[in-house]
Amino acid sequence: MSEEAGAPVSAGRRELQQTVVMATLTVLAGAVDAVSFLTMGHVFTALATGNLLFLSFAVAGEGDLPVARPALALLAFVLGAAAGALTTSGLVARHRHWFAAALAVEGSLLALAGATALWRHGSGSLTEHPDNLVIALVGFAMGLRADTALRAAVPGMPTLLVQVSLVRLVHGLTGAIAVSGQQNTARVRLVATVLGIFAGGALGTLITPWGTGRALLVIAAAVLIVAALNVLLARYRLLSPELIG
Repeated sequence: MSEEAGAPVSAGRRELQQTVVMATLTVLAGAVDAVSFLTMGHVFTALATGNLLFLSFAVAGEGDLPVARPALALLAFVLGAAAGALTTSGLVARHRHWFAAALAVEGSLLALAGATALWRHGSGSLTEHPDNLVIALVGFAMGLRADTALRAAVPGMPTLLVQVSLVRLVHGLTGAIAVSGQQNTARVRLVATVLGIFAGGALGTLITPWGTGRALLVIAAAVLIVAALNVLLARYRLLSPELIG
């Protein structure tokens, strides 16, 4: 990562910045899954494990969940991750604001999904009439997020998953294994991930009465704000030129 002119950002300040940003994105990921599960036909768009299990249940003939929705969400997630892997590498190699760019694309896709839901179904929920296009757009955006979080490689903060962070937190608290990195920072990040998913699920549930389209637009706006702040604050040298990377 290349630095702009001026005093370099301290390691402690950089870690705090990373933690705040990734925790915010974790909350938003939880909100996306709450909105998709509660208003888009009981399908996850960020939790790929959930879709894979739903797909296996449907194939085995248990429950009334159709095969199409979890399969579509899973396929869109994979394609989004692949698109991120193919397009972000060039930005990273050129030391551009790859993190903000990836978030901008994600936010734009979520906004498109929200606008599509409003255009095709009005301001209500899609529970009774799930829209495959909306599911695919959100799933693709979350696949892109998965690649972004993986590339950012902030320890204990994958933004989409909680299991590993929860187990590492338990191990760290019980002394079963040493938590990687500085102990206090590592534990804060693990707690932020676990609580972030929970808070995001609660937040997503609270905004579902607004309707699928509006809820997605609100989440999209939040993602775009995070992307914009990453660039603007760096320009004014209030944080490192590239927050993540």
